[in-house]
Amino acid sequence: MTKQYRILIQCNDEKGLVYKVSSILYHRNLNILANNEFVDRTHTKFFMRSVVSGEANRESLKAELKEVLPPNAYLEIIAPRKKQIVLMVTKESHALGDLLIRYEAGELDAVIVGVVSNYDTLKPLVEKFGIPFYTVSHEGLSREAHEVRVMECLAGLGRIDYIVLAKYMRILTPVFVEAYTDKIINIHHSFLPAFIGANPYKQAYERGVKIIGATAHFVNNNLDEGPIIAQNVIHIDHAYSWEDMQRSGRDVEKIVLSRALKLALEDRIFIHANKTVIF
Repeated sequence: MTKQYRILIQCNDEKGLVYKVSSILYHRNLNILANNEFVDRTHTKFFMRSVVSGEANRESLKAELKEVLPPNAYLEIIAPRKKQIVLMVTKESHALGDLLIRYEAGELDAVIVGVVSNYDTLKPLVEKFGIPFYTVSHEGLSREAHEVRVMECLAGLGRIDYIVLAKYMRILTPVFVEAYTDKIINIHHSFLPAFIGANPYKQAYERGVKIIGATAHFVNNNLDEGPIIAQNVIHIDHAYSWEDMQRSGRDVEKIVLSRALKLALEDRIFIHANKTVIF
């Protein structure tokens, strides 16, 4: 079977980059199956994602491509594989359940190596899918002490490509975020920016909003202000109670989170200036 590779490039923009890269791939007898590029003119940045097939020595190909790219270019040549992910949850089951069903159906190109929670509420659900469940209680611990235990648990799970916060309702400290930079994906219950604090659906109901939505984003040290990966909204009207809005909102959350995770697993996301470029 012919091998496939994903080539990811992020660098300063200059004339002829697509031609130079394509020429090297052609001379190495690599067939381009898909190609996307974008220039951020505000920051003069070039982004490119190519999927190629053929036989290639990745190290020598990377060295040759580096020679024609601007200095300090980001370049990755990835042989697609099932990435290893961890799901973190608290008590809400809708986002977790959706991902578990998609996983069981073979829709996620990943291996869920474990589900970590500060409660054991969702353990019976997870165990139905034969996935390890780890309870790391926060009771009696400071936030920092609890995170130390969580990180010890994660360290025991081997390589982790992404951590998915499937309604994990605890704020992460800078130490945790730094340990998994650009690897933590969160689902937020609003079309950001939006209502903050407790029970956002009730707040939205009281304000008479006409759309509700959800936002999946990478986590950084600014609460709910990390680079946005995916968003969606649905229209509602005056007939919706806040409970109706919550049920509809949870449906949007599930779709947006699974879409964002799929993009990450397929190496389609570039991060620059707290924004994303997605192919």
